[in-house]
Amino acid sequence: MGIGSYPASAVERAMKVQEVILRAMDGRLKWYQAAEILGISDRQMRRWRRRYKVWGYDGLFDRRWQKPSPKRVPWEVVRQVLTLYREHYLDLNVLHFHEKLRGEHGITLSYTWVKTALQTAGLVAKDTRGGTHRKARPRRPLPGMLLHTDASPHAWISGLEGTQDLIVVLDDATSEVYYAQFVPEESTLTMMAGLRAVIEQHGLFCALYTDRASHFVTTRTGRSPHRLQQAAGPTQIERALGQLGIELIPAHSPQARGRMERLWKTWQGRLPQELRLAAITTLEAANAFLQHTWLPFHNRTWTVPPADEGTAFVPYNGDQLHRIFALHQDRVVGNDNCVEFRNRRWQIPPAPWRYSFAKCRVKLYQHLDGTLSIGYGPHALAHYDGQGRLLAKPPTIKRPAEETNGTTPTHSSAFSCPRRGQNIINNRTDHLL
Repeated sequence: MGIGSYPASAVERAMKVQEVILRAMDGRLKWYQAAEILGISDRQMRRWRRRYKVWGYDGLFDRRWQKPSPKRVPWEVVRQVLTLYREHYLDLNVLHFHEKLRGEHGITLSYTWVKTALQTAGLVAKDTRGGTHRKARPRRPLPGMLLHTDASPHAWISGLEGTQDLIVVLDDATSEVYYAQFVPEESTLTMMAGLRAVIEQHGLFCALYTDRASHFVTTRTGRSPHRLQQAAGPTQIERALGQLGIELIPAHSPQARGRMERLWKTWQGRLPQELRLAAITTLEAANAFLQHTWLPFHNRTWTVPPADEGTAFVPYNGDQLHRIFALHQDRVVGNDNCVEFRNRRWQIPPAPWRYSFAKCRVKLYQHLDGTLSIGYGPHALAHYDGQGRLLAKPPTIKRPAEETNGTTPTHSSAFSCPRRGQNIINNRTDHLL
């Protein structure tokens, strides 16, 4: 017989008794306090406790009805579930805990029963009413049409103090995660490293959806009424994506980026607990866990097939990603062929194809590996380590056809330095990088 075989009053009474007993079992109530709540004597409370221990939920129904209980869970199983959650899985959400019960402890109780038991015992807060009803945005039909990226500061690793930043790149069409990495801090360089890794592994994509952090979208407007500001311009990431033909789409609210926010809700409720159970306490071990265990699990469990067949990724056939995904700084070379940057003078070595670079406009590249190089149009003049030591001699440049025929070498005005007394020409060489 089902619950419908009992009157509503009997079912309500049994549920109330079970709630009080579970709270007393968990230690949140004394047994005499539970008896006072139910309005019975201590002796009767002991009878209810014994009946629940022997017959489970079945023992909470009035025996005068002479009908079987609609559900029954042994006392020892209830105690085991509550003890496991309290002593080993207290920081897991209910669904995660339910999966652990089935997979590692062989307890096949339903999710609803486990959730109700934990809520009744006061170990899990009851759900609150949801917020505003919103309409879901349809997914893009092909992988590579739209990618999401974001970083979440959270106490991911229990063995480390404070919070750690986790960077993720997610596909809108399938929810597949292409890149995930723990970093000390979210920044332009760490975000560039993730985007470069995705392009190297999968190819060029169509658009990138981000929040409005300052390393994605500039906050300078040039129209401040209080103080002069620099005119608005592209950020380093905007410039890099623009060179590759990738559109940057900034969101205006967290609700607009619901797919990314839901991923963070899932990961924050599971990943820290998995790292704790794996006894991981360092960033290096956590990143290894991400690559070998967590990302395969995510892409196997929470991805969906795309709406259409095919892919929007296009292979990248160039060799300039190390320049594109770098911080660019424009400088003018001094008369001594030095460039000033970071309170240091960077000496440009002699080149076999030009006698001097004085007064030339050059570009400094701060690369992802911490090195720095100086470029002059498509040419690399020098490469330095983080301490300013020259790493390698600039590669020799192949002469144009007119030079190999014995004629006097000539240089295009786009790459030539002005002579003394002439105005400096603003070289437009970004399209060659």
